[in-house]
Amino acid sequence: MDAKTNIALELIDLEPELEDFRQAVVEGLSTSPQKTLPCKFFYDAAGSALFDQICELDEYYPTRTEIGILRECVDELATLIGDNRLLVEYGSGSSVKIRILLDQLPLAAYMPIDISREHLQQSAERIANDYPKLAVLPVCADYSQLTDLPIYAANPELRKVGFFPGSSIGNFTRDEARHFLQNVARQLQPGDGFIVGVDLKKDPQILHAAYNDAKGITAAFNLNLLSRINHELGAKLDPDAFNHEASYNHEHGRVEMHLVSKTEQQIKLGNDQFNLASEESIHTENSHKYDVEEFQQLARAAGFNPAKVWTDENHWFSIHYLER
Repeated sequence: MDAKTNIALELIDLEPELEDFRQAVVEGLSTSPQKTLPCKFFYDAAGSALFDQICELDEYYPTRTEIGILRECVDELATLIGDNRLLVEYGSGSSVKIRILLDQLPLAAYMPIDISREHLQQSAERIANDYPKLAVLPVCADYSQLTDLPIYAANPELRKVGFFPGSSIGNFTRDEARHFLQNVARQLQPGDGFIVGVDLKKDPQILHAAYNDAKGITAAFNLNLLSRINHELGAKLDPDAFNHEASYNHEHGRVEMHLVSKTEQQIKLGNDQFNLASEESIHTENSHKYDVEEFQQLARAAGFNPAKVWTDENHWFSIHYLER
């Protein structure tokens, strides 16, 4: 085992509690008047593969738009951030986004945070091998609940910059988003930065197309959650008895995804049974959209100073640089 791999294997495990899948399903389907299922359970192997396909769709603008903005603004980010920083990625992935920063920013270390130990271990090893001069410090934790970052005795005074791409902030309610931003602010020192991807409010027709693609891949992604409940929990339900539905809720400024029952039916899960009326829905995901000023106000309320924002030419997506 070479030295580059050894760096990545020094994983700090904060032993996050994993939400029990069965308990979450039972609680969500028992909720009245609106049944729910947590969107965090979309991403089994099949769901993750489907989401990768979604990101390649013509209708699904967020991924390619954010990547384009990052490539355009990375030099400015480098100037704002400065040298010798610890880059902390909340909910780390293996996409091209983090590598845009790793390729261009003069960083001292990279700390990916993810709740999935196996995924985290594998992605950290790849980064350590591809960037042998970079200290890779993976942390297994639920980033949404994290209040403090682990202290590394070698350099506890290392300045930090956070990274939260992909418009994941939109999956939180407004209150949850403020709480998350407050937690991140507590983990940073005055003058530290935070890079956040934020999807912007736009023509609802563009949003409708993005979440109801012509190939039906987003529908398959949503319906796969029911297949996962069948396969992993032994439920008795028919995914073909549901329709995918995604629409923009003007009042709450968000796209909502639902699974809508085509007929009156029952879902059986062991000794538990849940009745659905025809056209009754199960709410599976929110994706909140913001105006630039609206998000900046949220950031200020959480202890950040909005220092810079970049958008694409269509004003569909934004990347914010916030200072603690």
